[in-house]
Amino acid sequence: MAKDEKERTPLVDPWSILLHPLLTEKAIGKIEAENKLIFIINRKSNKRQVKWATEKAFDVKVDDVNILIDRKGRKKAWVKLSKEYSASDIATKLGML
Repeated sequence: MAKDEKERTPLVDPWSILLHPLLTEKAIGKIEAENKLIFIINRKSNKRQVKWATEKAFDVKVDDVNILIDRKGRKKAWVKLSKEYSASDIATKLGML
């Protein structure tokens, strides 16, 4: 299997990519101010997979995904939702707010 094919083929379960939401004051501020959700994700995941997993898990449209690896070795994804969807509604479903 070629590398490109592997990247295009998402994992079956979206929660194997999105491990858990980040519950910090900064993350809650991003939800309310910028319509973004922050997740700790699998280290092997890329932006396309995170976008697919978020859209599949929450039935929303994703505009943008930013990813970084912090000093603790965790991989974080900032997921910006489309204007017609509310990040605070999803956070409420997840029990964050």
